[in-house]
Amino acid sequence: MALAALMPIIASVGGNTGNQTAALVIRGLALDQIGPANLSRFLLKEVAIGLMNGVIWGTVVGLFALAIYARPSLAGLMAGAMALNLAIASVSGVLVPYGLHKLGRDPVMGSSVILTAITDSMGFFIFLGLAALFLV
Repeated sequence: MALAALMPIIASVGGNTGNQTAALVIRGLALDQIGPANLSRFLLKEVAIGLMNGVIWGTVVGLFALAIYARPSLAGLMAGAMALNLAIASVSGVLVPYGLHKLGRDPVMGSSVILTAITDSMGFFIFLGLAALFLV
């Protein structure tokens, strides 16, 4: 029951992170501040920020899970899943709008839908995969 109650937190925060990153990329594309020359630097920076936020917020939600369920293993699972999902959300937040732009599509129109699908599915996969590895 604890896994079912906590799992949406991972997906939700990942979606928010991905959409915020996508907004930065879309603005950068509109202002011609992001291109092939600086894409890798921008991507690395966003992934580093995503991991940092993942560790911070993973710790917060891990402590929350520990306070509610009194299971250190579940708290660690939350922290790890959050860090990984926010890193994936950051990568997706950069590559999805950039890829749509390169394909001649409007990144504003499709980025959030694709990002939500990626962060939700990967968030659930990571969370349940780690649970299967470490809790079962």
